[in-house]
Amino acid sequence: MSIGKQKRTADPAASQIPGSSKRSPCPVASLLDVVGDRWTLLIVRDLMLDRSRFRDFCASPEGIPTNILSDRLERLLEHGIIEQVPAADGTKRLAYQLTDKGRALGPVLKEMRDWGLKWDKSTRVMESLKQG
Repeated sequence: MSIGKQKRTADPAASQIPGSSKRSPCPVASLLDVVGDRWTLLIVRDLMLDRSRFRDFCASPEGIPTNILSDRLERLLEHGIIEQVPAADGTKRLAYQLTDKGRALGPVLKEMRDWGLKWDKSTRVMESLKQG
């Protein structure tokens, strides 16, 4: 797989795309700009595990702080990866679900899962992310 070489510049601001918050036109960098922190893909994972409410994400074993969770949900909304929908229980609260763009991250997460299982023997698969 060829990711491609990129010319380096001395000034990091010089590598920014004019009129954009992206640091480069590289598709890997572009994805990392949206989901490349330690929490965002875990939220996407939880949505793929049919978790949909703020409290569900807070209950995940990684223990995401609520202020960070709020920020990451807002970022995912802004980028069209998730959307807010009425909660299934009929309350006035909203829930979250993946958009088509968000569901397209499924194969990425599955590859990450497989990599973790192969190279870190202390990991295990969460029930809904098993093969498939």
